[in-house]
This record gives sequence, C-alpha cells and structure tokens, in this order.
Amino acid sequence: MRAIIGTWKMSFDGVQETFGMLKTGAPAGEAVVRAVSRVEDEPAFHSVGYGGLPGKDGRVTLDAAFMDGRALRMGGVMSAENIRNPIQAAYRLCGRKTNCLLAGRGAEEFALQEGLAMRDMRTPESVKRWREAVAAQAEKELEAYRGHDTVCVLALDESGNMAAGTSTSGLFMKEPGRVGDTPIIGSGFYCDARFGAAAATGLGEDIMRGCLSYETVARMRNGESPQQACQHALDALAERKRELGEDAGSISLIALSPRGEFGAATTLPVFPFAAGNEETAALYIVETRDKTGFRRAEPEDLAAVD
Repeated sequence: MRAIIGTWKMSFDGVQETFGMLKTGAPAGEAVVRAVSRVEDEPAFHSVGYGGLPGKDGRVTLDAAFMDGRALRMGGVMSAENIRNPIQAAYRLCGRKTNCLLAGRGAEEFALQEGLAMRDMRTPESVKRWREAVAAQAEKELEAYRGHDTVCVLALDESGNMAAGTSTSGLFMKEPGRVGDTPIIGSGFYCDARFGAAAATGLGEDIMRGCLSYETVARMRNGESPQQACQHALDALAERKRELGEDAGSISLIALSPRGEFGAATTLPVFPFAAGNEETAALYIVETRDKTGFRRAEPEDLAAVD
C-alpha cells in the first residue's frame, strides 16, 4: 500500500506528483521532501517559504521539520532565514542522535555547509504587505491564515515506511523569535510507522497546548481509524478550551495509517486537503458540521475554499 496526504489546496500539485513517485517505488521520505519543497518554492503561498510574509521586524523566518517513522528520528530548523527549502535542511538533520533541531544562525550555517540553495525569501508583494501593516500600525490579534497555513505532508511507501514533513514562515507580523508548532515534535507532527502519522496546521500556540499530532497517533495505536483519531483529538482540545472560556480557535489535523487510510478534522467551517492511495490523488473537503468523515471536492468547492 502506498499513500500520501497534504494540507490545503496548496499541497495538491505536490501530492499528485509525488503519489506518482510512490507508485514507481520512491521512498516515503523522498516523496515528502519533494511535495513540501514544491510549496516552499511557490511565491503565491504567503505562509510557506519564498514569499512568506515577514514578522514585525521585516524578516522572513522559517520553521520546518521531517520525521522518519521507522527510525523514530526527526530533524528540524526554526527561526532560520534565507534557506530556499528548509524542509531539505530538516531532512538532512534527521538521523542525528544529537543536534538534530537547529535554530537561527546555526540552522543557516548547517544549510550552507550542506550546499543547500540560499535566497532572500522576501518578494516585492510580501515586502509591500509588511510596509502597509507597519504604516497602519495594526493592533489586531494574530491569526493563522485561513486556507494558506503550514504545509504538512505524510507519506507511506511500498516498504511500509512512513514519513512526515512540515514547513511554514509563521504568522504575519509575529514577534521576532516566535516559533509555533511546526518544528515541534508531537505538536506539529508525529510519525511512527507501526501505528501511523499525523500533522497539524493552524494557530501553533493552541496546537502545542494539546500535543495534537502525538495525541492523534496515540489514538491510532489504540485502535482508532485516522478519521476517528483526528476528530477525537481535536474535540478533546476544543472541549478543554471551552471549559477555560475560550473558543475552539483555528486548527486542522490530518492523519495516515500504515494501511494507507487517511483522515482529517477541523475547527474551521471547511478544510481542504489533498490525498491519494493506490487509485488516484484528489482534493478532499472536511467540514465542521460533519464530524463523521470527508468527501471528494467538487468543482464548485474549489472556488469557495482557499
């Protein structure tokens, strides 16, 4: 069984391409890195890679992580600048026994030593939007992008190995040094090839409060399907937040089992994701009002979601 799943419409082209790679025998890790890299290279997506929106100081800082589900090893970078494909740095850090999660200057020096491509990640559009925000002195509360958030990809290859990858440029106008859930194992991602893989997208500060990706995989270990695990993990955190007088926030989850089954859940009205297993790759929709499953996206859906 071979399968792959990625967050948001922005992952669809990469998922479609790398599902083809998996069908010809490519390893899960290679597929994940390729799918995430495609999103990082596209300036139209303003919360990942090139064209990501800056923080308050005008700098674009990047977070990314990769996990090998068979070895239970991970690698990641956080608060890094100018790495064209931070997922590739995370991939190369995976497997180290120590020093596998690097921040800031250390992450950048590692990328240079590895010969990875570097570039100024700002675009004229992203700089323009930052200048407008500074001029307006916007004081509104930071929110995750609805429809353009962290890219997360989970894959299963023909050997039974699984991998997870995540990448983001974080919140627009974030405080210097701010890091969300994306590079944090157990929160933004988790992958154990024996039981499954999961990844989260949304407001990182909330996702970390529930260690949502680990919680989802733990539920699959205890017999739940990927769909049940996503929904139950998300419901539990949302209920706890309501007990604390808070709303559910902006969080979405994806999961993949060792049998190639996939699932998703969200607190948003609609959450699109791309997935493929054995037959074809397609875009799917999960809705808050229907907590029992998801459906294949229709043409009219594509104009209604980001």
